Amino acid sequence: MSVILIKAAQLFLSLSILIVLHELGHFIPAKAFKTRVEKFYLFFDIKFSLFKKKIGETVYGIGWLPLGGYVKIAGMIDESMDKEQMAQPPQPWEFRTKPAWQRLIIMLGGVIVNFILGFIIYMMILFVWGTEYSNKDDIKYGFGVTKTMEQYGFQQGDKIVSVDGKPFNEVTDINAYLLFRDISNITVERTSGELAELTVPEDIGTQLFEAGDLPAMTPRMPFRLDSIVPDSPADKAGLLETDRIISINGNPTQYFSDLSYNLKDSQGKSIELLVERGTDSISLNVVPSEDNTIGIMTSATDENYVASHHKSYSFGESIVKGTSLGYWTIKDYLAQFKYIFTKKGATQVGGFAAIGNMFPAKWNWKAFWAITAFLSIMLGVLNLLPIPALDGGHVMFLLYEMISGRKPGDKFLEYAQLIGFILLIALVLFANGNDIYKAIFN
Repeated sequence: MSVILIKAAQLFLSLSILIVLHELGHFIPAKAFKTRVEKFYLFFDIKFSLFKKKIGETVYGIGWLPLGGYVKIAGMIDESMDKEQMAQPPQPWEFRTKPAWQRLIIMLGGVIVNFILGFIIYMMILFVWGTEYSNKDDIKYGFGVTKTMEQYGFQQGDKIVSVDGKPFNEVTDINAYLLFRDISNITVERTSGELAELTVPEDIGTQLFEAGDLPAMTPRMPFRLDSIVPDSPADKAGLLETDRIISINGNPTQYFSDLSYNLKDSQGKSIELLVERGTDSISLNVVPSEDNTIGIMTSATDENYVASHHKSYSFGESIVKGTSLGYWTIKDYLAQFKYIFTKKGATQVGGFAAIGNMFPAKWNWKAFWAITAFLSIMLGVLNLLPIPALDGGHVMFLLYEMISGRKPGDKFLEYAQLIGFILLIALVLFANGNDIYKAIFN
């Protein structure tokens, strides 16, 4: 089975689970408040369905367009844009005749399920599989740091001791802390064994993002060449997979982070690559590509450059730790928006291909459920955005009604729904267009 099919199968299963449970979040309170649900669909059924069956007053089905799913609730202006039904006199079983607080619960049901599901999955992952972590001494050769980090006193080979005065025993999480958390100082251990307390600015995440210095800190890995990409800059310059790269422009490249560090600002300019070939030292002139790479595949010469420890959790501990993990996942995801709404961030937005690539090339249930938990929380956050056509748009109008005592007119809601739907389609096209562009030009 090919890698693409394995990733696609995981994506399909994950999204199917999330869509069905999200729609159940709307369906259950709707039925509890005696509101008629006319359709319950996995995927969209434009023109035709792959499967459908009517049970009671509801048609359950599977559509052919895998861009989401929906429940069609009677008397509600939604993606079905059923103007004919809305033109009829209101009926007691319709959404529009229910009290505002009931309508609010129905609309919030989907995202509430998304958040609860994410938290529960995290709890069960910790209970079943536990977690892996690395502390200071597990990073054998210390961290390689970017030029932005060097500006604030960090050095190649630093090991992380504490963050904001608290022991930091999950050091491989440092990049998430720099990007998304409010931290002010990091204590590091130098290669000499001395400790240094370094101050990081409040906008360190923004500086790293704009400079393209991500990840900011990576475990230093002694490396060797595995292969040379055909017709790449390295191949054109005559680099062989049996060569050992000694330096770039006179700067030693003992670790892979040294290589990426020295290629970072090449910007298509020729660099001098000194390599060891047998008993000889040979100088090669290489012109890196626009993304500052030269087309080489590498592997570690020391598989133990990063060690890890396993921690198991009791059921009670997994609830506490899973809740914390879910909370920080939400908080970190919200923090990403300050990067997304920038010119550079917009180019990083991905569609289904980007999401699919999050899944591993080999089926791994722990990874599958971890990604599904993240996607569940992500969908919950995105659905709460105050955009018409999303749950958050409906919630926004309902809160306005509850506060002001005035219900927005049906025509206004129809136009708002249409505009929101157009915006969502544009966003989907843009995100998937980014995927296509990257596939062609990267």
